[in-house]
Amino acid sequence: MIEPKIIKTKKEHRAFLAEVMRLVAEDPRRGTPEGDRLELLAKLVEDYEKERFKFEKPDPIEALRFRMEEQGLRQKDLAPILGGKNRVSEVLNRRRPLTLGMARALSESLDIPAELLIREPKGEYSIRRPGLKKRGTRRRAGK
Repeated sequence: MIEPKIIKTKKEHRAFLAEVMRLVAEDPRRGTPEGDRLELLAKLVEDYEKERFKFEKPDPIEALRFRMEEQGLRQKDLAPILGGKNRVSEVLNRRRPLTLGMARALSESLDIPAELLIREPKGEYSIRRPGLKKRGTRRRAGK
């Protein structure tokens, strides 16, 4: 029988996880010694996994693309949500950042957590401003 303690190694993690799985299969009642043991061991395993297996949250566009793929959606399916096909294309190609209104609409329509949609994106947006030449070229003073 494993004595509850802070899990520090992969070997201990595997042993604790096996014990948790064994106890889960027995389905002990809450408040019983076995039920309390299961709860404690599960918490120790959870704490170890949270510390060792950290996952980076996706940026807003990655989250949106993932949900589109997951639900079999195409760009045209997002047009009513974001305000047109062109706007969807601009957002997905990082030429237009998501506005707060777009983030709200996507969150409500596609059930994407709002905190993922309002994060700063990983990639840069390539926004062209009217009257500016392409990157790498500069305007001369007086011309």
